[in-house]
Amino acid sequence: MDWMEFALALAAFMASHVIPARAGIKAALIARLGRRGYGMGYGLLSLALLVWVIAAAGRAPFVPLWDQAPWMRWLANLAMPVAVGLITLSLGAPNPLSFGGRVAGFDPARPGLAGVVRHPLLTALALWAGVHLLVNGDLAHVILFGLFAVYALAGMAMIDRRNRRLWGADQWMTRASGTSNLPFAGAWHSYRPPLWRLGLAVVIWAGLWHLHLPVIGVSPAP
Repeated sequence: MDWMEFALALAAFMASHVIPARAGIKAALIARLGRRGYGMGYGLLSLALLVWVIAAAGRAPFVPLWDQAPWMRWLANLAMPVAVGLITLSLGAPNPLSFGGRVAGFDPARPGLAGVVRHPLLTALALWAGVHLLVNGDLAHVILFGLFAVYALAGMAMIDRRNRRLWGADQWMTRASGTSNLPFAGAWHSYRPPLWRLGLAVVIWAGLWHLHLPVIGVSPAP
């Protein structure tokens, strides 16, 4: 039954991301709930399902694949503030090249955060999934975080292909010229992150760190 809960939780989480993306469904939900209402509702639902699928993975039968070493936890604790920072900096930032960003205010010559990495939200997801995959070497967590990592990396390529198709190769190259899917391979030197967003990232990271044990059931401390 434990495997069944994990499978159901994983299927529900994936469905919550696939179904709203289908043509007409997202537009209908926004028309009924409003853009802000849809965003808040979808965010809360995604968070609740994420907590459930992680908890279900912890309750699944333990099938060890590799042992955890102390350096793995240190790496995860160093990577997570970066992931939280990318998420905090990306929300509402000018970046038509990826979801979560806006078109207004984007300058290809000074791409801002997109110059650091083209898809900051997906990069944060890949980073989060990668380090959690490393420190959780059992079958259920390898499946869980492996799927998240693949989803994030494949999503970058899918969004790039979609934008190239919608805009045409010339316009896509113009907009993406100062960006890259590899961190710090674009025009990032002129980017100055807002200090208040960095401060907010620290607060969110600290909150997540302290909530990890009571919510997930595992301490993140090395």
